[in-house]
Parts: sequence; structure tokens; C-alpha cells
Amino acid sequence: MSTGNYIEAVLDGIGADPDRVVFHQPDGSTLTAAAVTDLIHRTAHVLRARGVRHGSTVALLSGNRAEVQTTRYAANLLGARIVSLYEGMAAETLAVIAADVETDVLVADPEHAAQAAFIAERALIKEVLSFDDLLALVADAPSTPIAPEPVREDEIWCVRHTGGTTGHPKGITMTFGAHLAQLSDPRRPRTPSVLLVASTLAHMAGMFVDGVLTGGGSVIVRTGFEPAEVLDAIERHRVNAMWLLPALLYRLTEQQRRRPRDTSSLRMVMYGGAAASPARLAEAVEAFGPVLMQVYGQTEAGGISALMPEDHRRPELLGTAGRLTPGVELRFVDADGRDVPAGQSGEIVKKSTGESRGYLNNPELTAQVWRDGWVHTGDVGFLDADGYLHIQDRIKDMIIVVGGHVYPAEVEAVLLTHPAVAEAAVFGVRDTDGVEQVHAALVLRSPLDLAAVQAHVAEHMGRQYAPAGITVLDAIPLTDVGKPDKKLLREQMR
Repeated sequence: MSTGNYIEAVLDGIGADPDRVVFHQPDGSTLTAAAVTDLIHRTAHVLRARGVRHGSTVALLSGNRAEVQTTRYAANLLGARIVSLYEGMAAETLAVIAADVETDVLVADPEHAAQAAFIAERALIKEVLSFDDLLALVADAPSTPIAPEPVREDEIWCVRHTGGTTGHPKGITMTFGAHLAQLSDPRRPRTPSVLLVASTLAHMAGMFVDGVLTGGGSVIVRTGFEPAEVLDAIERHRVNAMWLLPALLYRLTEQQRRRPRDTSSLRMVMYGGAAASPARLAEAVEAFGPVLMQVYGQTEAGGISALMPEDHRRPELLGTAGRLTPGVELRFVDADGRDVPAGQSGEIVKKSTGESRGYLNNPELTAQVWRDGWVHTGDVGFLDADGYLHIQDRIKDMIIVVGGHVYPAEVEAVLLTHPAVAEAAVFGVRDTDGVEQVHAALVLRSPLDLAAVQAHVAEHMGRQYAPAGITVLDAIPLTDVGKPDKKLLREQMR
């Protein structure tokens, strides 16, 4: 069944006022609506001249810049699909991904030229362009508008790979139909927003840009995440919307408490993608006001629930993931796939509504996750009597210790209630006997020893949850998408 190409909605939103600034680039330059529209069509002409057609694959390897978004729009305009190669992944892994998606054209930042050449050789990619090369070609390309290519609802616009925290990245296929439905959702705010992007456009931030541009808004693009610079940008540009991973929200809150800026323009600070600490959320509410909104979902399953700004006024709700979004149907099941009694913990499974078609070229794993019309999230949780969703942890992150199961997110939440702890990442480490032990990596505000950490956790949770060891760091390492890199932390423990 054919559907409209979502690019049409984006172009309509951008073109509402040709002279307004749509993108503020990291180097301080700007792009107007007319310039962005022209750039998208000219880029599409360049890509089409290099063989990109309906069903082709264009890979992008770049830091944050407006051209990442406009090149993606140009490819999707032609009916091609996009795969973003995360900068922090090893070249060997990126080459495997590029080959797996059958990349036709690779576009990369000039600073990644050597890596791009390696990927192209390994993945047998014939067309490789730097963004400098691409923009030079774009300058001479025709400006004639290209009509968006008609596509089927189930066709792939993007293959998004997991961040690498749970093993080898898996390619999750995203459909044109589902993305258009999200952008067309009547519940989506239509007031033009000023969005600040401080995390990679290759992940959720890029999708939030789609929504903002469709609604006639503008985007402030940042490279990297430096809390003081982000706060300066909020104040200078009167930013009213942001998307952050919890770890970045904590760092922003710390900076705001040390040196407050005028953030009164903020209307919505969305966060999600990892477990959030109630103690840190309370600090963020105090720092920024009732503007926080937690979004819980997965690339595989789509959106599931939301903790709204008004919910953040109630401390007892900060440990929840909010209420289910309209139309979402969930079950909670045991290891054998049987429903557990109401109010008891189980794996969260969601009725599949077509957000993703499955894992690319991996029918076995697809069959494990998508079963009988339900997506198995791998998350453990329950609904309370008031309809709020509680997420305890991921099944694969669970640490099996003598005496029971330990969910790292719960221990992290307790650690973050200690006034000396600024950041925490909890994970399992096997000892010389192969027995799994709880370990915590901490960023401290003031000195704290292992005994004090153990006593704090034991007092609030019990002795089996207390870390057997701690590592004190200057900062918790993060993956490209902003989640604590527990895989790296485990490797550093060996």
C-alpha cells in the first residue's frame, strides 16, 4: 500500500516562511528556509546523478551539522534509505554495517577521510564523497525541485543500529509509513519551536528535528556536549525545546546549579533512552522548573509511555516512566511468555503497530523479538494501580548474584541519592571463580570510600545489592548516543 513520503511534510513546514532562519550551524553560520529547501533539492540531484534511486542506500559518517539532515532528506526524497555510521564505533564494525545494508554512496566528514576509505574498501562501496566534495557539487547542481518519490508504508527510510552497549550492533529497520504517522499525529505540538540539538543527529535528535521542522520551527545545532556552552546557547537563542539522555541532563543540571543562566524560555526538556534517577530528576526540576518530559520507548517498539511535566511536580512519580501514550497496548510476561498477574513484574511486550519491520538480514533474532504481533522489549517492569509504568531494568543487564537478581538501574538510583555521588553506572563483573559481582563506576562530588558506598546501598536495598567494588572516574564514558558505556567499563575491569 503506497503512502505519502514524509519528506513532503518536512518541506511544507520548512517552506512556510522562506526568509526565516531554520538552522544555526555549530560554526555560527545560519541557513534560511529558502536555502535549506534549495540545498535539499540540489543534493538530491547530485545523489541521483551518482545512481541513488528508489531502494538505494546512502550512508552518513559525520558529526553534527545541518548538511547531515539535508542529505538524509535528499536521499529519502528519492525513495532511498539512510544508515548513520556512529563516529565512536570501530572502523571494522562500521565496515560490517555498511556492507550489511548494501551501501551505494557513503558521505563523510573530511576529518573521517581515512576511516571512510577503509570502510569503502571493506564494504565495496563505489561512490564515496566528503561533505566538502558534496557541497561543491551541490553548488553547480540544478535547483529544479524534485517531487518526493512515492513509497509504500512498509518501505524502509532508515536502518538504525543499536548503540553497542549490549553486543554487536543490530540494524533496526524504520518504515516510511510509521514515521509519517508520527509526524502527522494531531497530538504533536504545532507551535513553532526552537530546538537545541546537543546529542548526535544520527539518533533520536535527528527525528526530533523532523518534527520541529514540520511544525515550522528552527534548530540550533551543537557539536559535542559541553554543559556551559549548552546553557549559553539556551540563553542566547531563547531555546524552548531539547532532547537529552539522562546522563547529559544530570551534567546540565550540575552546571546550572554552579552558574545559573536564564533558561526561562524552556518549555519542554525531553529525556529518555536510559533509566533516570528520581533524585537527579528532582534536582533538574528545581534547576529548570516543571518543563521535563520523560519519553519511554524503543526503536524496535516505538513510543510506549510519557511522564508529563505536571507529573514531575510529584516526587513519588519520578521513579516511574509515566502513563501509557494513547493507543498503546502492553502485556507483562514471564520467561515462558505467559502473562503475569496484574501489578507483578514481567517482561514488557507491546502490540506491534509497524514502527519497525525487524532486524535487517537477521530473521532469527527478528523472530525472537517480534512474536505473534507483539514486540518483546527486553525490559522488566509493571503497571501500578494508578496506571503508571515502572521500569526496573533490562533483562540482559540483570546481575545474578548469590541470593537473587540485581537490576543495575535500581542500584544506580539509590547511589544517586547519596550527596557525594554525581554520576553512577552499575554493572556485573565476574570474579576469578566466574561468579558475577556488582560493581559501580562513580563520579564523586566529595570523597567516598567503598565501605561507605556499601553501607548506603545496604541500608536502602539490602546487602546483596551493595557493590563488591567501585571505580572512581572523572566522567562516566558514554556511547555515541549518550548512554553509559557499560561494555567499555567492563572491558576496563579485565
